Order: sequence, then structure tokens, then C-alpha cells
Amino acid sequence: MERLRQRLNAAKKALIAFKKLAILKNVNDVERDAAIQRFEFSFEASWKAARQFLYDIEGLDVGSPKGVVRSCREVNLLQDDEAVLALEMVNDRNLTVHTYNEEVAVKIHKNLQRYYVLLEKWVKRMNEKLDGIDE
Repeated sequence: MERLRQRLNAAKKALIAFKKLAILKNVNDVERDAAIQRFEFSFEASWKAARQFLYDIEGLDVGSPKGVVRSCREVNLLQDDEAVLALEMVNDRNLTVHTYNEEVAVKIHKNLQRYYVLLEKWVKRMNEKLDGIDE
């Protein structure tokens, strides 16, 4: 459980940094690219926390981000519509290596606010469930 707490704390810290850029309007290309970078590490920290949660709390050993999303829906950490958005988010995360392409970068950036809100809910739910177990 200690590893799970560490992963959840890392996700929370990453989300704090991500929020600062995810909420900006009318960004320039440097701010956009920085926001995408923060999305990348926030996503990585969050899905890895979810994978650890599934392993430690639910007894599920899932290896891929999409598998983690689907399993989180099954254990009610994500609702159906959130799982659909999360799968879209995984696809966009996989495209971030192509942000040198202006069109791809703009497309991903348009979704960052929605992704931030989803990641925040996801991490919060894991923390709440873990706190409920610890009591």
C-alpha cells in the first residue's frame, strides 16, 4: 500500500502542475507545448497510480493504459462516459510524440481541460477509496 500512496501523491503533484497550464486560454505555441508536456506526465502518473490501485486493492494485474481504464470502469472508479473519454485520452497521449505537427498539437490541446478534470476525479476517487479502507 505504501507504493500506492507514493503513486497517488505523485499523480496529485503532477496534476497541480498540469492545472496551471490546462486552464489557460489563448495560449501561444510554447505554452501549448508545455501544457501538452504536463499532460503527458500527469497522465503517466495517474494511470500508473490506477494500475497500482487495481493491483493492491482489487487484486487485478493489468499492464496497459487502456486495460487499466477498462478495469477502472469495471470497479466503478470511472463511469461509462468517463471511460470513453479516458480511452480517447490514451489515444491522445500516444499522439503526443507527434506534437511537432501543428495540427496534432492543436487537436490535443483542445482536449486538455477535459482531460485535467477527468484525471483529477480519477485520482480523487482512488484516494477516497483508499482512505475508506485505511479507516
